[in-house]
Amino acid sequence: MDSFDHILNWKLKVGSHPFPGKDGGTCINEAALVAFGFPYRPISTAHHMPTCFSRPICRLAMQLNDAANDTDRQRLMPFVTRLACADTPKVERAREAVIRSCMRDYDYESLSGTRFEKGLEALEAALAIGRQAEPPLFAELEGRMDAARIAPAEPVLRRDRSLSAKLKGWFSASKKPEAVS
Repeated sequence: MDSFDHILNWKLKVGSHPFPGKDGGTCINEAALVAFGFPYRPISTAHHMPTCFSRPICRLAMQLNDAANDTDRQRLMPFVTRLACADTPKVERAREAVIRSCMRDYDYESLSGTRFEKGLEALEAALAIGRQAEPPLFAELEGRMDAARIAPAEPVLRRDRSLSAKLKGWFSASKKPEAVS
């Protein structure tokens, strides 16, 4: 996977991003979207990921990504092709329990040094449970990442979950979700 980072020059950065930019410039979950052939879009929570991605694993990956320093963050690149491994609810709960157990004594806001190492161990332990992602072929991956660098980002649809909004939506079929700018 070292060649993946070197050849594509994709950089993992803190937070969600409106577009990948020339040097990558995305969080780990946004990079995983592109790697698995989904259209690029900003991801601000693990629940914005497609259902084929493990929520607990994506949540931990995002926490590690955002709390790490620039050097440690790039060490997450090998995990980009491993996040699309959603499994049964029972397996997802087991992954969540392993992550909680491994990370219970660590503050996510200051994951550097030993704490970051512990986070990587937790990520590996959670990924060892259940279904494993089928990594895309390198040639496909390279093409997808290159295309994401030049393609505009798709808007993220905002869902209003209030009861009144649901009722309005049910009774007015012409209403569409609002795009996030």
